Amino acid sequence: MPSNEPTLPALSRTPSTPRADASISGMALLPGGEFLMGAEDSEGFPDDGEGPVRPVRLAPFRIDVHAVSNDAFAEFVAATGHRTDAETFGWSYVFAGFLPADLRRNARRPERTPWWCGVEGTMWSRPEGPGSTLDGRGDHPVVHVSWNDAAAYAAWSGKRLPTEAEWEYAARGGLEQQRYPWGDELDPAGRYRCNIWRGTFPTKNTAADGYRGTAPVDAFEPNGFGLFNMSGNVWEWCADWWSTGHAPERPLVAPVGPATGRDKVIRGGSHMCHVSYCNRYRVAARSANSPDSSSGHAGFRCVASA
Repeated sequence: MPSNEPTLPALSRTPSTPRADASISGMALLPGGEFLMGAEDSEGFPDDGEGPVRPVRLAPFRIDVHAVSNDAFAEFVAATGHRTDAETFGWSYVFAGFLPADLRRNARRPERTPWWCGVEGTMWSRPEGPGSTLDGRGDHPVVHVSWNDAAAYAAWSGKRLPTEAEWEYAARGGLEQQRYPWGDELDPAGRYRCNIWRGTFPTKNTAADGYRGTAPVDAFEPNGFGLFNMSGNVWEWCADWWSTGHAPERPLVAPVGPATGRDKVIRGGSHMCHVSYCNRYRVAARSANSPDSSSGHAGFRCVASA
């Protein structure tokens, strides 16, 4: 996922006072315990540090049953006046296929990922740049939010961002070492269970699963913990700094990643992921981006200690 520059300090604009009515409504209580984290999957990426498979022990915690929606983020902005990193920079990344010709022509494009266009005026409430709106997408996940923005929302809501271990435990839905939140088969019995790129990336998305872009936060069937869209739709920010080295203790108890770093972990893949390019909608798959970066396929959900 491309990065905006320059990097800002983490939590640079986190509100100091949580909302008065912070609540656990819309959250699932997960029992915690020990699970096997990571994978040594033939479909994985060796440099991503998915393995080795290792036992991890977690305390019980609560997690949002779905990603934070546009409507929920709008409430946060109205209450706090929060200004996102995309607004501060004045632009964010939009998939070229969602843009009119004039915006595509004038956009900056990363050399390695030319399907992304840096469009001035793009932000969470204008997800395809000037002239675009959130009409009909109040229940879709908020996008063009950085890690800094996500952490600010979490603090305001009386919650926090999940650790990478909490995120993966939640995504697995009680299954052990399965490839997806529902099992090992991507489309079991021909049923679509997630919103990813269907077709030939990046030229043709058939939208066979029903969506070319984001889907509602509660689209598709939930996993065994009652959580929606833990694979696909939007990448989700985690609390941890990125590392591919995993501590040797057995088992790991509530790991939180390194104390410092350059990039933050993102999990779950997105509607832009395709097996030929970014097969990271598997539950063990992982990636990272700088904490100030934003794009049209990254969002978040929150957790709270039980």
